Amino acid sequence: MTSKYTPLENYLRGLPANQRMIVLSFEEIERIINATLPSSAYGYQQWWDHETEGNHRNKRAWANAGWKVESVDFNTKQARFVRR
Repeated sequence: MTSKYTPLENYLRGLPANQRMIVLSFEEIERIINATLPSSAYGYQQWWDHETEGNHRNKRAWANAGWKVESVDFNTKQARFVRR
């Protein structure tokens, strides 16, 4: 099933196999998905937690691509993704 986060999954899948980490600003993620992140993404760590099943399509997008969110900086509005 396609979700608004599928472009992010595809973006992460398309990164070189030897790239182990990427930092994306919230703005960059919004450009990738061509949509605004929900307000919960701007202040709740739980929005960024790792999940491979369930209803949280945002979390499954990076998990399905083989990545996880290592850290989120809400002051600079950046998320650090690492390969699993």
